[in-house]
Amino acid sequence: MSDDAPTLLDRLSLNQQTLRQWSLPELADGCARAGVRGVGLWRAPVQEYGVAAAARLVRDAGLRVTSLCRGGFFTALDPGERAAALDDNRAAVDEAAALGTDTLVLVSGGLPAGSRDLPGARERVADALGELGPYAAERGVRLAVEPLHPMYAADRCVVSTLAQALDLAERFPAEQVGVVVDTYHLWWDDTVGAQIGRAGGTGKDNGSRIAAFQLADWVTPLPAGVLLGRGQLGDGVVDLRWFRQRVETAGYRGPVEVEIFHPALWARDGTEVLAEIVDRFLTHVG
Repeated sequence: MSDDAPTLLDRLSLNQQTLRQWSLPELADGCARAGVRGVGLWRAPVQEYGVAAAARLVRDAGLRVTSLCRGGFFTALDPGERAAALDDNRAAVDEAAALGTDTLVLVSGGLPAGSRDLPGARERVADALGELGPYAAERGVRLAVEPLHPMYAADRCVVSTLAQALDLAERFPAEQVGVVVDTYHLWWDDTVGAQIGRAGGTGKDNGSRIAAFQLADWVTPLPAGVLLGRGQLGDGVVDLRWFRQRVETAGYRGPVEVEIFHPALWARDGTEVLAEIVDRFLTHVG
């Protein structure tokens, strides 16, 4: 464990989906009791609770919203679908601003039905970022492009590597568009260390591109559908401490958000799982 573990623990954030068995009030109360100071929220449960009410709840618990997930899904070919996606993302930016977070996580979208044109799909992502970036920046929100593991490229995210995410982000000012470094999606890439360094302060405006840092482990076998197979910290093969050290070397000192989707965690007592996460965080990340 590093000597700065107490400071690192102050940066720990819990993504809402990690303990989806908890309501939003339970999440706020549980994190406050556990000394976890940040939460990453998802749009659907926030909308159900009420955006203004959710902002007040989190603030009154002494917490900060470290990110809102998710915007994106920009790859449609149909003009009407594209317009609807842009409208929905403007609403997502407004929700992020109301919650007090400066980070809207984007999942870019997969290939449209019948398409095999990955470069074309990525260009449509770039077009959307160009339209939405100024709108977001005016509201104090940065668009955070998250590369997902290549197994999601067809149906969920045509941006598969940190290099691809940076190639998109660097077309725009750093205060408008950044990237997400998520250990689950990037652990396999032997260029990721160099790309994290690139994200930390290169590009046309020399601004840091790292908008969010998220943790989950990679465990096998993957479940059917693969979406719900993220592992508890320390249960898999990812060198989580290495990632933490690399993003810090690149200058990142922001929240460290644990985002795990796994039914086994959702079936357990939330307070017990959160205590385990804090312990694993200090053991495997610190």
